[in-house]
Amino acid sequence: MFKVLVSDPISDLGISLLVEASDISIDKKTGLSEDELVAIIGNYDALLVRSQTRVTERIMNAGKQLKVIGRAGVGVDNIDLDAATKRGIIVINAPDGNTITTCEHTFAMMMAVARHIPQAYLKTVGGEWDRKSFVGVELRNKVLGVLGMGRIGSEVGARAKAFGMEVLGYDPFLTEERAEKMGVRKASVEDIIAEADFITVHTPLTPETRHMIGKEQFAKIKKGVRIVNCARGGIIDEQALVEAINAGQVAGAAFDVFEEEPPAPDHPFLSHPKIIVTPHLGASTIEAQENVAIDVSEQLLHILRGEPFKNAVNMPPVAADVLAKLEPYFSLGSKLGSFAAQIAEGPVKEISVTYAGELADVDTQQLNRHVVAGVLAHHLGSDQVNVVNAMHLAKNRDVNVVIVKSHASKGFTNQVSVTLRTDKEERLVAGTLLNGFGPRITQIDKFPVDVEPQGHVLLISHDDKPGIIGRVGTLLGTRDVNIATMQVGRKIVGGAAIMVLGVDKGVTKPILGELTALPDLHNAKEVQLY
Repeated sequence: MFKVLVSDPISDLGISLLVEASDISIDKKTGLSEDELVAIIGNYDALLVRSQTRVTERIMNAGKQLKVIGRAGVGVDNIDLDAATKRGIIVINAPDGNTITTCEHTFAMMMAVARHIPQAYLKTVGGEWDRKSFVGVELRNKVLGVLGMGRIGSEVGARAKAFGMEVLGYDPFLTEERAEKMGVRKASVEDIIAEADFITVHTPLTPETRHMIGKEQFAKIKKGVRIVNCARGGIIDEQALVEAINAGQVAGAAFDVFEEEPPAPDHPFLSHPKIIVTPHLGASTIEAQENVAIDVSEQLLHILRGEPFKNAVNMPPVAADVLAKLEPYFSLGSKLGSFAAQIAEGPVKEISVTYAGELADVDTQQLNRHVVAGVLAHHLGSDQVNVVNAMHLAKNRDVNVVIVKSHASKGFTNQVSVTLRTDKEERLVAGTLLNGFGPRITQIDKFPVDVEPQGHVLLISHDDKPGIIGRVGTLLGTRDVNIATMQVGRKIVGGAAIMVLGVDKGVTKPILGELTALPDLHNAKEVQLY
């Protein structure tokens, strides 16, 4: 008999699977202090919480039988993940539970901004019968641009089609085949900016998506567009949006999220007549609160019974002998995956990982997950991807994962190669661990290199001609970008070559554009590795 403690208020319906299970004994004790939890947690195999209980390392150390902690919600900031991993305790959450409710809130906001509903309501209850000021627009026959075609974005697209809208979808993992299945037109951000009458964002907030719609995009955006953000604050540049509305370029906006929450009392959104706001209500429905509890209860049962599970947010236990061999490669694997993701153009269709040398004889499942998580986290955000859910997320996005093993290691004791295949190209990044030097990137595409995968890296494709290194160094110097390291790779004299520069700070898009414009230089990309 497994014992489960529920320490936060959760309805009986949400935990009905646990209540009805013959092999589960469940106790509900809410409002406990840390000391009170420490005193009793040793009797339980599982702990189920919402956001009130702070699950500290002290509580976990006292939970000698504790196998799993379930969070009935998405965020796990009230749980010490490092302590849980160290103790071998699996932490699970419910990332799918708020999909429908956030989708529906997006449509509520879209309808509200299309028909000026909050503004009209305020005037009407204030005693003014004003029909002329609130002439809206229909959704039918309009173009909706969806930035982010994951769970929520896909649901929004399906409902938009029922409203008679044409849907343009952008996602770094959206292929033509998947777009066709969903009945949407695969588009770039630039396509959506130019064509959409409504734009809604459903991406995670990452360095790549921060201000993905900013001054540059608003200058090119279709006049009269309406913008909805029920995803994350910061994806859209708030100040640039206000300026675009004031200039008449954007007709209106509806935001459920802010860059800083709660927003300051003088935030321009709060007093702007063409901007609708709600206080982060995307997941706030009765059904969503029940669904996340049901989802977590189901996975908790699977874990206790030793059955396959998903939605873990930390690493499950690994056999000690396997972990000893693989752990030194975890950081290398995730960085190779991240590097490959940052240089590859187009939606990823396949991730191929090749292990050469002694690693060919090791069960690399956990290392596979680090590589795949490195690829996906660049696009989906490190808070959404981890080494446990990476394979599940790849499968959901129709990304094929191929593992190849070979004893031929090309001069290294071990080598890990990551090849990404997109609908546009194929890119390869390989690396190894060098004694005394740590992780190194040993190959990029066909070019041998020796690069430390750390910090800000510039990858430049060019022709092997005299003077190009000097031109690159001069341009970066005049832009106050300091070069820390340099590697050049080539196959033949005068042929195609690459330059890999370690720089002390990030390089802006305008500077990358200037580099690309140099004679005999074909492409310049910044890669960030942490």
